[in-house]
Amino acid sequence: MPIFDPYFVTVAVIAVLIVGLSKAGLLGSLGMVGVPLLSLVMPARDAAGMMLPVLLAMDVIAVWTYRKDIDWRILRIMLPGAAVGTLLGWALWSLVSDDGVLLFVGVVTLLFILDAILPIRKKLEGLPPSKPWGTFWGGFAGFTSFISHTGGPPFQIYVLPQRLPPPLYSGTSSVFFAIVNTAKLIPYFFLGQLSLHNLSLSASLIPVGLVGVLAGVWLVRRISMVWFYRIAYWLVFLLSLYIIWKGATGLVTGA
Repeated sequence: MPIFDPYFVTVAVIAVLIVGLSKAGLLGSLGMVGVPLLSLVMPARDAAGMMLPVLLAMDVIAVWTYRKDIDWRILRIMLPGAAVGTLLGWALWSLVSDDGVLLFVGVVTLLFILDAILPIRKKLEGLPPSKPWGTFWGGFAGFTSFISHTGGPPFQIYVLPQRLPPPLYSGTSSVFFAIVNTAKLIPYFFLGQLSLHNLSLSASLIPVGLVGVLAGVWLVRRISMVWFYRIAYWLVFLLSLYIIWKGATGLVTGA
């Protein structure tokens, strides 16, 4: 899809802005819709590759903003699992088609919405944080982050029940995904995801992402998100159904 195409530009800007706002702690895991949205205008694999440099640029701003608010205990528990999940994602990358990746992204997105409606994390509140549990969800977050940059929900399932103060949660999340995203650079390079075309798209969208992060930092304590979440969850729910249908149809017709 050419970069000057109005439909592509509109979808890409919206997707990157949402991810940027999420990086600032404004929209929570709604930032995971970046790749699903982009998959409407480009192959899911290319969307994941194009987004990585944009995410890394946004990570720099987020980590700097919350640099004094980090729970290193959680990171020590989750990061070893995330490393295993990243390697697993790399190993399985060549075994799935673009339609398979698209279907996977749609299912993860739908699970996120179902978790918002019937939260698993509420059942876990009050339980002491378990190292094996944290390692498992760290691995799941690393795997889904590698495949489609959708590691937010697994991370939240372990961390949110611990009821961290909001700045501490945002800082811990920022550092976790900054490390995970950095670890994806070498695998993505060898997989051909950091092509000149993808990098040129990334460069054009990085300023949009930085605007989203800075705007999110400014807005996070200034606006009520109740109605936004209600509308956004419904839109993401419909988007997930469409992506699942598109991926499943592609797998069936391509079989």
